Amino acid sequence: MRKTTTTKKTKKVTKKVTKRVTKESLPKMLEKTQRVFNSYIRSRDSGIPCISCGREGNQAGHYFTVKGFSALRFDEWNVNLQCAGCNLFLHGNQAMYRIGLVEKIGIKAVAELEAKAVGDRIKKWSIDELKEIINKYKI
Repeated sequence: MRKTTTTKKTKKVTKKVTKRVTKESLPKMLEKTQRVFNSYIRSRDSGIPCISCGREGNQAGHYFTVKGFSALRFDEWNVNLQCAGCNLFLHGNQAMYRIGLVEKIGIKAVAELEAKAVGDRIKKWSIDELKEIINKYKI
């Protein structure tokens, strides 16, 4: 029997150190932007009661929903302080929300907002747009 010997050659591996650029995903950026914007709304409306029922509010409620009207997601007229009861359990309490919105910004502004909702219902936000919104509303 013949014995075979193998020699292992060691290779020196040089690793390139590259700076990894982490790119945030669109859904994560939307979530972050929504948090910043909602915080701004709660701060802006601090001391003002729920737009729908007049009780103490602690949530940023949308007149036109985020799912159905993504173009108005970050519109200041569309988002106002609401209590959890109206925002969550009464699905926005829309009829009373509109009455409160007319009192707050006027019928002309509400009509403009409603026209925007009809015209620009859906919007696909870009990461750059979301970053601009974060910079604008960061407290």
